[in-house]
Amino acid sequence: MSLIDIIRSRYSCRSYQDKPVEEEKVAYLKECMQLAPSAVNRQPWKFRIVRSEKGRENLQTCYSRPWFNEAPLYIIASALHEQEWVRSDGKPHGDIDVAIAVEHLCLAATEQGLGSCWVCNFDAQRCHQLFEMPDTEEPVAIIPIGYSSLAETPQKTRKQQEEIFLEV
Repeated sequence: MSLIDIIRSRYSCRSYQDKPVEEEKVAYLKECMQLAPSAVNRQPWKFRIVRSEKGRENLQTCYSRPWFNEAPLYIIASALHEQEWVRSDGKPHGDIDVAIAVEHLCLAATEQGLGSCWVCNFDAQRCHQLFEMPDTEEPVAIIPIGYSSLAETPQKTRKQQEEIFLEV
């Protein structure tokens, strides 16, 4: 699959099969996240792979939706703020760096025939406590991953290029 085909195929999956993700695919996803670029190569992130029953149950108390609970695997993506690069005007880049790595994850998951979804509307404070994160770590997103139970890729609605690109 070409990169554009992967990008076109990727969508926010909210329906998962009851099927575990193979270890070799998890290893591939981890490598793709590890290779993501970051500002000044600081790599200010931590990724928790959650697939144990206890871990899954804990995570599901941070964001409880029926579709979310179906996923066999979750990745909690966190920013390590004491390691992030900060631009000269004070703008920290930790969340941006984590977002780059998470999108590498989502595209790699699509390439591997897996569904994924960005979840940002979760109880971050509860997640922080349940997974015993240090004070310098902030959970940014939870990514459920698994085999989609949908037969087809849903249609996407995107703005026209004329609306989003400016020639200067």
